[in-house]
Amino acid sequence: MEELRSMSGHRIEKAPKREQKQGKKGAVLAGVIAAAILTGGQAKPASAPGATAEEEQADMSDAQTTLDGAATADGSGISTDGAETAGEDGSMSENAVTAGENGSLSDDAATAAGTGSASDETANKDNQKDSGDTTIILTGDVLFANAFKAAYDAGGIERVVSSELLEQLKAADILMVNNEFPFSDRGEPMADKQFTFRCSPSYVRALNEMGVDIVSLANNHTLDYGRAALSDTFSALDGAGILYGGAGDSVERAKEVQIMEVNGKKYGFIAVSRVVPSADWKIESAAPGMFTCYDATALIEVIKEAKQTCDFVTVFPHWGTEYSEQPNAVQRELAKQCMDAGADLVVGAHTHCLEGIEYIDGKPVFYSLGNFIFGQNIDRSAAVKVTVTEDGTVSYALIPVYASDGQTKQMDANAAPGLFSYMESISDNASVDAAGIISEK
Repeated sequence: MEELRSMSGHRIEKAPKREQKQGKKGAVLAGVIAAAILTGGQAKPASAPGATAEEEQADMSDAQTTLDGAATADGSGISTDGAETAGEDGSMSENAVTAGENGSLSDDAATAAGTGSASDETANKDNQKDSGDTTIILTGDVLFANAFKAAYDAGGIERVVSSELLEQLKAADILMVNNEFPFSDRGEPMADKQFTFRCSPSYVRALNEMGVDIVSLANNHTLDYGRAALSDTFSALDGAGILYGGAGDSVERAKEVQIMEVNGKKYGFIAVSRVVPSADWKIESAAPGMFTCYDATALIEVIKEAKQTCDFVTVFPHWGTEYSEQPNAVQRELAKQCMDAGADLVVGAHTHCLEGIEYIDGKPVFYSLGNFIFGQNIDRSAAVKVTVTEDGTVSYALIPVYASDGQTKQMDANAAPGLFSYMESISDNASVDAAGIISEK
């Protein structure tokens, strides 16, 4: 049996994926485990003809503020990371500030102003296990809104994710996604927030059918419908056997490291956000709430603590400037802090487009993976596949994807090289070969 173990030593077991023939592996997870830390590119997707207002949110900008460490004019201590451009997620990005956005300051301005597996799939997983290799796949933003619901209701999970891509997701030992919405039928949309998302808890089964093991709830939408809706999200994920990080009903739970043990190695996952619309979304302000890193002190402590127990630590931050293919200075600094603290991998989300890759001290930062399931169409995006061999050697590859008519698909051999070439062109010191294999230049 594969193990899940918290840093406190409590042991939970889960059946290896190769034994779960129907792919709904999340339903058999024994529960959420964690280590409690007590201290504190792509072109904008076009809306489909006749798209609903919610789907069009994936194509519009949102003029709402995000939280920053700098003080506002009224001394509240809240400011923005910048005005959101062409945003689809109800938050603001980190650089450009538009005048009059709730009186908030940007980082720059603040400075100036002070499912069923085929036999082949089973055989592949058996071979992988025999060799001792462990595979991890991480994706960007996942939104279950109108486009998703229409596709899923019409044809199930294979209408949302193509069968070829679905096989890869389900074959991975660990699959993590950014869950960009709450699972709830309760609550009221946040006042003055332009874009708010939620999905009925009954659809959590789609995550099981995709093979999802872990989700990040550290983003600027999981509290769109209030605290009761976030609590419903915890219940839905717990009921589905899916681990979640970055939010909780206490400071300790929000900061918990989600740990899975596969092939004798412990893998820790830390979810955190640097994009929230209001200070009261922070777990230190009210519960349930979110783990944030406007001040990176607590995050650094969590990483250091995790590294004492885990063989491989991944940090999954929600950050960046929407629709910018280049990371901003805040991302770069935070990435360096994460690596210095002991992280092995940083994979970002929030920008709704691909951002470049940078190696820091020999370890990769994927600044943003863009959208994975989000609205009707995605021009280009990618997931990251991590392979860890028995001797601890780690390799990275991109899985190139796009979406049309509400279905996310893997790019074919004609389209994929273009994405790989593009990713290399926007990356600092990373090469991406014709097969999508990533290496440091």
